[in-house]
Amino acid sequence: MITNPFLDPGLHHDLYGRATRLTRRTGALMRAKTSGRPVPEVIVRRLTDHRDEDAPQLGLVVDIGCGRGTTCRALAEQLRPTRLIGIDLAPALLADARARAGRQRGVRTEFVQADFHQLPLASGSAESVVAAFCLYHSPQPEQALAEIARVLAGDGLAVLVTKALDSYRDMDALVAAAGLDPLAEQHESLYTAAHSSNLAELTDTSLEVITTEHEEHRFTFDGLDHAAEYLATNPKYHLAPGLYGNPSALAEALHEALPEQPITTSSVITYVVARHRGGRP
Repeated sequence: MITNPFLDPGLHHDLYGRATRLTRRTGALMRAKTSGRPVPEVIVRRLTDHRDEDAPQLGLVVDIGCGRGTTCRALAEQLRPTRLIGIDLAPALLADARARAGRQRGVRTEFVQADFHQLPLASGSAESVVAAFCLYHSPQPEQALAEIARVLAGDGLAVLVTKALDSYRDMDALVAAAGLDPLAEQHESLYTAAHSSNLAELTDTSLEVITTEHEEHRFTFDGLDHAAEYLATNPKYHLAPGLYGNPSALAEALHEALPEQPITTSSVITYVVARHRGGRP
């Protein structure tokens, strides 16, 4: 039986059938963030750093697992490719991405529903491919990486982003201490399939790794109410009925069990830049 909700296809609709869960999760984390660069900005910078200054305008750029389109927007605004495709399996997230994308003159932007194990793109068609915070949703990330290698042009670049296995471990301790899920610290990491310690090795099965970079992101939730906004969206925990997806009820349960307190936690974000083996030096 699959215990990791990110690796259970039967839970995909519950997790991403509506964009609101991801919006709340991201919003709660971003309000808590105290250190760490914006991930879309780092992705853009890595693509720029490893590209010739005198290269012509980028052609096709693909954002796999694009979610609500935050990275798509940064890619369109700052790289200005002739064509940008955002790919995700969740129609609700794609609808949100379309609404948030905006119009960039000279950039043809599309959003496509597809499985990243079978990308609807021609071989060698993409000059740049981004896969941020999505590979750990695959029980076979090597297959998704092989697809990235297939669609990537010979001199193209891929930027892959993931999190550490022990990300947000302080939140696990909080949930356990409150008695909301006594086994919270023993559950398998959500990022077990593709994490900071194995992403470069996974990538090496299909592509040549150019650089690997790790950066710690730190978060301080200003109290239990703020923490509840994040925890109510986290499928890792086995909460009592009525608590998952209900920040106010979860906050009440936390207040009954624990004193008011700020909660600090962290996650290491890992960036891997890769290309075809034997590509441009």
